[in-house]
Amino acid sequence: MIKAALNGGRTRAEHPAIPTTPQELAESAKESVAAGAACIHFHVRGADGKESLKAGDVAQALDAVRAAVPGTPVGVSTGAWILRNTELRYQLISQWATLPDFASVNFNEDGAVALAELLLARGIPMEAGLSDLSGAKVFVTSGLANRCLRLLIEPMDPELNAVLKTLDGILALLEGGGVKLSIVLHGLNEMAWPMIDQAAARGYHTRVGFEDILTLPDGTRAPGNGALVAEAARRMARVTR
Repeated sequence: MIKAALNGGRTRAEHPAIPTTPQELAESAKESVAAGAACIHFHVRGADGKESLKAGDVAQALDAVRAAVPGTPVGVSTGAWILRNTELRYQLISQWATLPDFASVNFNEDGAVALAELLLARGIPMEAGLSDLSGAKVFVTSGLANRCLRLLIEPMDPELNAVLKTLDGILALLEGGGVKLSIVLHGLNEMAWPMIDQAAARGYHTRVGFEDILTLPDGTRAPGNGALVAEAARRMARVTR
C-alpha cells in the first residue's frame, strides 16, 4: 500500500503546488490515486491557509476529497502543533460531525493516549505515529494495540544510519511488547526515498507526498503529488518484484 500525504504543514513558499483548499486537496487526491495511492492523508486548512481542526473546515475538506476519490480511505492529522492547547484540541475534535476514515496520533506528544481514546470512542480508526523510542514505549504500554488500525513509523533523524537505528529500536520494542500490526514507513525530506526502499525491502507499506518530500530522486521539483506517488510505486515494484 502507498499512502499519499498531500500537504503536511508545508507552505506555498516551499512549493507553489502545495494543496491547501478543499478543491486543491481533492484534485491532488485524484491524481495521487490515479498514480497508485491506496489511501489519502492530509492536514486540514482553514480559510486563512493555516492548519485547522475546526469541524467546518474538516467537513469541507473531507467532503471534497471523498467526492474526488470515492471509496478511497481518507485520513487527517491531529498533530499537537496545530493547536497547542490540549483541552481545546480535544474539544474541537469532539465537535467533528463529518468523520475521517482514520486519524493519525503522534505518540511522542503529550496527551496522545487520551486523544487516541477520544478518536476510538467516536468511532474513528486510529493510526499510531511512532517517531522515536519514547513514543513507541508509550504506545506499547498503552494497551491500545488491539484497537489500532496500523502503525506509521517515521524516524525524524536526518541521516540514514540514525534513521535505521531508530527504526530497528522501535521494531524491537514492538516485538517485545507483542505488537503485531500493519506498518507504514515514512521518511522526511532526504530520507523519504531511502525509507520507501526500506519499506519495499522489508515488506511494509509506505507513504509519500509533499508532506514528506518536494523533489523526485533526480533532484527535480515534483510537479504534484501524483508524480511522487508514481515514482514510489515504481520503486516499490522494482524492489519487490
